[in-house]
Amino acid sequence: MFDRAKQILIAGFCINLCIGILFTWSVFKKALVVDLGWTNSEASLPYTVAIITFSITLLLAGILQDKFGPKRVLIAGTICSGLGLIASGYITNPTQLIFTFGMLAGGGIGFGYACLSPAAMKWFHPSKRGLVNGLIAAGFGLAGVYLAPLITSLIGSYGISYSFIILGIALLCIATPLAFTITNPPSHYVPIASSKQTDKKVAVPQKEMCWTAMLKTTQFYSIWVMYLCASSTGLMIIGNITSIASAQAGMTDAAHLVVILALFNTSGRVLAGMLCDKIGGLKTLSLSFMLSIANMMLFPHYTSHISLIIGMATAGLCYGTLPAVFPSLTAGFYGLKNYGTNYGVVYTAWGVSGFIGPVIAAVAVDTTGNYNLAYFYSAIIMGIAFVFSLLTKNPAVKAVASVKKEDNEMLNTKVTA
Repeated sequence: MFDRAKQILIAGFCINLCIGILFTWSVFKKALVVDLGWTNSEASLPYTVAIITFSITLLLAGILQDKFGPKRVLIAGTICSGLGLIASGYITNPTQLIFTFGMLAGGGIGFGYACLSPAAMKWFHPSKRGLVNGLIAAGFGLAGVYLAPLITSLIGSYGISYSFIILGIALLCIATPLAFTITNPPSHYVPIASSKQTDKKVAVPQKEMCWTAMLKTTQFYSIWVMYLCASSTGLMIIGNITSIASAQAGMTDAAHLVVILALFNTSGRVLAGMLCDKIGGLKTLSLSFMLSIANMMLFPHYTSHISLIIGMATAGLCYGTLPAVFPSLTAGFYGLKNYGTNYGVVYTAWGVSGFIGPVIAAVAVDTTGNYNLAYFYSAIIMGIAFVFSLLTKNPAVKAVASVKKEDNEMLNTKVTA
């Protein structure tokens, strides 16, 4: 019998495949600049607002799902994001797109994304926490693999307005039915573990903490700063892939770079999740930050097709580490009982980074004509994150009790919202 935990994991992965449209914004941005004559700043602003809105609504969604469960919040999120995309097809100026895509769709995506990892982690043994987060987050990153060429084709055939409408309708038809399947396990549920996992030590909190208690710990501020710094660099690259390719290598069609970044972003999420379970989250972050610093220092020299592929792949790999590791760190430090709210507070760092990274890039290219200044500041920002990853104290680890599969089959079939 296909167990409920795997059903939740697969459904969450598929929903993220639908709402991961943020990773394809550079394709929309190019069309807005080339076809509609918008400036880089005007075309970047809806993306920036979507990231900030995403972060804010993720916090609100975390609070709501801790009280009412994930299903209702997730359904509302998929409907809101679908309607936001449809409404974006009727805009006539940048201000309207800020509302329809930046606020409505961005908020809906935040509501949806907030519910998936918390629900999935509660169904699995803590020793699988990193892998589960990585797989759930992989759906969000993998969305760019099929959405980038799809959106490029839609824009070429029907224009940007109809493309928004078609994508919105598709999201409503696919993601909303899947949202009805996402639930928390029963209160008496104990995660299944294999014989190898029952003796494995994993990071668990000394006690379950609410968000106010979390704010009193030094680890929270270290996690927040690291998330802020690393996300700003990743979002700067993601939001400007096609523009960077055009400016540095004269490439007029760079949609395939979005696909490459998405593939490595997805790989980074899964690999980092597995590595997090093996060596711990902070060590995994340190390795990722070092690689990102080197990549930012080399990015001005990526002036050929091959070198840009290497740079985009590395950026995707590093950025993919974040959504796999930071949820695991939050759960390891502060527990799962209030995880939705706690991670929502942590995730505000991602929202602030959505202003820093893309805006630095937009200002750099509008004032100097290239992205070199943005790369320089990104390398400095990543250096700050690396220092914090070395100074932050690891959460306590201990063996976690679990039950065998045959002892938990009856519990596995009892689902509450």
